[in-house]
Amino acid sequence: MDSIKTYLDKQLALTNTPAFAENDPVQFPRRYKKLQDIEIVAFVVATIAWGNRKMILNSAERLLSSWGDAPHDYVMNEGYRTLGKANVHRTFFEHDLAYMLRGFRHIFASYGSLENFLTHQNAGRAEAPAWYAASAMRTEMMKANGGQHNGKCFPVNLENTALKRVNLALRWLVRKDRIVDLGVWTCIRPHQLYIPLDVHAGNTARRLGLLQRKSNDRKAVEELTAKLREFCPEDPVKYDFALFGTGVNKLMTQ
Repeated sequence: MDSIKTYLDKQLALTNTPAFAENDPVQFPRRYKKLQDIEIVAFVVATIAWGNRKMILNSAERLLSSWGDAPHDYVMNEGYRTLGKANVHRTFFEHDLAYMLRGFRHIFASYGSLENFLTHQNAGRAEAPAWYAASAMRTEMMKANGGQHNGKCFPVNLENTALKRVNLALRWLVRKDRIVDLGVWTCIRPHQLYIPLDVHAGNTARRLGLLQRKSNDRKAVEELTAKLREFCPEDPVKYDFALFGTGVNKLMTQ
């Protein structure tokens, strides 16, 4: 395992650089200074961060250009009321986005920010803060949307889902090195984060012997994150950059 850690640390140093953000969805929340703007953009962009990377960036750029310079103002002024049925990204449509933003407005009106809401919910004391936070936000969004649930915003099967998009948003918001991730939240700590597991990260982890489970589900996330915590207990999810940067390289040829 020492050789794997050495390899991952090398890949981390190569990948976790400011240049990484130029071609990654994290560039979008990095454009803002106001906490609420960052929160909205982080969760919305993470929600559509699946599929072809270029398509993700184009979809996010197009979406944010319609909000102007103040996403929080757009939400609080109910700008989403003008949204129709147009496509936002792949199977995510404007009516899904309106559902999500209506839920955010409800939370902001009551708590001021998503971080304040999760602090009030004691998310940082939960055994698995990501799934706890997703459940809490899903509940509030249902309240704001007549009791209806939208699985495109937050998954239904929290017991089994890898929760990749929420874990990605949390990585952006919580990690503190400020190189790529923003680190604007304190309600959850970096050591409590879980890996945002996608197909590429899962396949790379299996090839490196860090993950045995075949399905990319919650158990796989927990298994892989536990391994990464052995390498860096205080900030295991930093190795998301290393798994991303590994590509098709072979471990022992480095």
